[in-house]
Amino acid sequence: MTFHYLESAADPRVADYTQLTDVHLRKLREPAEGMYIAESSRVLRRALAAGHRPRSFFLAEKWIEDLKDIFEEYPDVPAYIGSAGLLEEITGFHLHRGAMAAMHRPAPVPLPELLAGARRVAVLEDIVDHTNVGAIFRSAAALDVDAVLVSPRCGDPLYRRSVRVSMGTVFQVPWARLDSWPHDLTLLKEQGFTVAAMELTDDAVDLDELAARNPERLALVLGTEGAGMSAETLAAVDLAVKIPMRAGVDSLNVAAASAVAFWELRPRG
Repeated sequence: MTFHYLESAADPRVADYTQLTDVHLRKLREPAEGMYIAESSRVLRRALAAGHRPRSFFLAEKWIEDLKDIFEEYPDVPAYIGSAGLLEEITGFHLHRGAMAAMHRPAPVPLPELLAGARRVAVLEDIVDHTNVGAIFRSAAALDVDAVLVSPRCGDPLYRRSVRVSMGTVFQVPWARLDSWPHDLTLLKEQGFTVAAMELTDDAVDLDELAARNPERLALVLGTEGAGMSAETLAAVDLAVKIPMRAGVDSLNVAAASAVAFWELRPRG
C-alpha cells in the first residue's frame, strides 16, 4: 500500500471529498458520479463487508494502524493522508470518527428481484430528512423488513448522514428507487402485496387491527415529514392505518412511527 500525503486542499485527487456539507450538491453529484461516502471506520467496514468497492480512502495518519487490515486487503486503492486541519478544509467539517472512503455505488437491484420472497416492504414517499431515512433503515434492518422502496424525490439512502444514522444498515437492507410515483404502487399490488398507508384519515384502521389480519405480503407506505401522504398516494393504496395515540398527541416523527409499525406488523407464522 502506498500512502499519498496531502499538502493542499486543492489537490484534484481528493475531489470526491470536497463540499461534503453541501447537501443539495452532494445528493445530486454522488448518484450522477456513481459514488457515495462512507464516513467512520465502522461504517466503512460494514460497506466493505457488504461487498461494496472502495474508490479511495481518506484519513488522518493516526488512523492508519487501526485500518491496517483493510489497506492490506485493498493494496491498489489509493489512501490519502492529511493533517486534521487540511482534511477539515477539504470536507468542510472536523473528522473525528476515523477514516472516510469514497465508495463505488452498487448497481440498482431490479424490482422483481428485490420483491421476490419479500413479505414486508417499506415504501418512503418524499422523506427528505436524511436522518429520518437512516433511522428508518436501521429499524427496517432490525424488525424484519425485507426491502425498502423510495419515491423519486425521497432522500438518498446512501447520502453520508443516512448511512451514518443507519449505522451502515443501509448496506444490508435491499432497496430501490421507484421511477413512477405513485403509479409504481400498482406493481406491488400485482405481486400480491396489501398496500397500507400510515396516515391519519377518517377511515384509517388501528395498527393492531391490521396486525391481527397478518397479511401474507404487506407494503407499508410512510409519508413525507410535515405534509404527510399525498392525496394521489392515498387514492392508490388499499387502506390507511394509524397508531392509536393518547394524551392528546396526534402523531409521531416518521422514523419513530416506522419502528412501532414495523414491530407490530411483523410477519407472524
